[in-house]
Amino acid sequence: MNKDSKRDAAKSTADLLTVPTPPDLIRQAASPRGLHAIPIEGVGLVNALEQTGGPVDPSTFRDQLIDEMRHKDVEDPNQILELDSTAVVRVVGAIPAGARRGDPIDLKIISPEGSRATDLRGGWLLDTRLRHQQVLDQRLRQSDLMAIAMGPVLTRKTHDIGSAEALALEGRVLGGGRIQVTRKLGLVLRPEYQHVMVSKAITAAINERFFFFDGTTRRGIAKAIEDDYIEIEVHPRYRENVYRMMAVINSIAISPRNDSQARLERLAGEMQDVGKAAGAALQLEAMGENAIPTLVDAAKSSNPELRFYAAEALAYLDRIEAVELLEQAIRSEPAFRQPAFVAMQTMKSPMVVPALKRLLNEPSLETRYAALVTLRKRADGRQMLSGKIHADSFRQIDVASTASPSVVVSLRENQEICLFGNVPPLDIATFVLGPGGLVIKPDETDPGRLRISRFQTGQEDRLAVVPNSIPTLIDGIVTVGGNYGDVVSVLRNAKDKGYLTAQLAFDPLPQAFRTYYRDDEAGEEAEEETE
Repeated sequence: MNKDSKRDAAKSTADLLTVPTPPDLIRQAASPRGLHAIPIEGVGLVNALEQTGGPVDPSTFRDQLIDEMRHKDVEDPNQILELDSTAVVRVVGAIPAGARRGDPIDLKIISPEGSRATDLRGGWLLDTRLRHQQVLDQRLRQSDLMAIAMGPVLTRKTHDIGSAEALALEGRVLGGGRIQVTRKLGLVLRPEYQHVMVSKAITAAINERFFFFDGTTRRGIAKAIEDDYIEIEVHPRYRENVYRMMAVINSIAISPRNDSQARLERLAGEMQDVGKAAGAALQLEAMGENAIPTLVDAAKSSNPELRFYAAEALAYLDRIEAVELLEQAIRSEPAFRQPAFVAMQTMKSPMVVPALKRLLNEPSLETRYAALVTLRKRADGRQMLSGKIHADSFRQIDVASTASPSVVVSLRENQEICLFGNVPPLDIATFVLGPGGLVIKPDETDPGRLRISRFQTGQEDRLAVVPNSIPTLIDGIVTVGGNYGDVVSVLRNAKDKGYLTAQLAFDPLPQAFRTYYRDDEAGEEAEEETE
């Protein structure tokens, strides 16, 4: 080895032994990984169609489905694909960041080009395997199995406005996917900090703040895999907001220092500055219990934006002081509603449920519906909701509310119809048509009742006579063989004709990332509600 080679080798050894000085915060040394959703796709078969299916022309979609059917030992798959009761469809979904095996996801159903199907209404998506797909070197590459899908198809035609022909060939399967993989998050160290000692220091700082108890053993959420990569498990407190968790992790101080009081004093000052308060709140949340008094003081600010940042951090620290503050923010500022409801969902405090029940009376429909959804997702909240399950397929929830009567239809996660307040009966002048031969009209002998008929080719006519109310209308549609899509379609048609006088909305939930205006020039942001 010549002198230059020896000198280079000595320099490399010295570089390896030199430990970089870590910066103050984790975000300065590392970047988060795994916060994007992974698109997944598969080809599936919808059956139980009422002569509205049909074969698809020879294509990669047909070939892929035939291969899947043969792997499942299905006899004569080509014959099945030719039936007018079946249709080949593309099934599309996404695996969100931090997802766990067994979590449900919504799916989009699309009829591919070359399909002879005319309507997917009333269909059932059979067991479909979904994978991540990429085209590499002009070849389609597929990942291992990432989700399994099945369930009833809700077509866009039942609730959307547009070309009926096109909308009948697209739909959703609400909560019909089951994730088969658990996605962990991670931190990738920047090149100048890629050293085993820095990785170890960051891991220790994270685990000091976030940990589990396995029986009597304490286990942190971070694990150093390489000198440039740290794996992160999702902490239960942040299950519904992994982005918030990673933002808090990025705000953790790396090195243990004796300046915590000085840091608290600095951050307390920043909590009074609208330009710095959001970041300061994350750093205080990252400090944990020691920062609670500082956040409580900040929550006394007269500025609603500063109060909200403090309240949100207190909520993830499960402090009861956050409940009233978040409730006020939800009432007064649309930009804060979505993150405030997510924060309230994570809290263990029993005071959250009464606050959510009060919000069920708000004039804003998106506030009422978000409060209901948050209650349903809480173990101590869902038991307080009343309603019924129809035909073991969809739920009707009745909500006592002093606000204007409203009907809300869910297009995500669950097949669910929510009735807020005393929804008035239908005021039908003539009749309302629904899909699959449904006809609803007033009973000739008793105007206070509805005659619900269904006429289908090859089947006996069915009839139900029910009192004229929305709950009994739903009962009657189910009695004559109707499903969730049929109920939604009838409600939509009745609203379009003016027979349903109550407000009808589809998923009127607060939107994320709304802009908060610090002056009054732009006015309060309009709520996005669909009628």
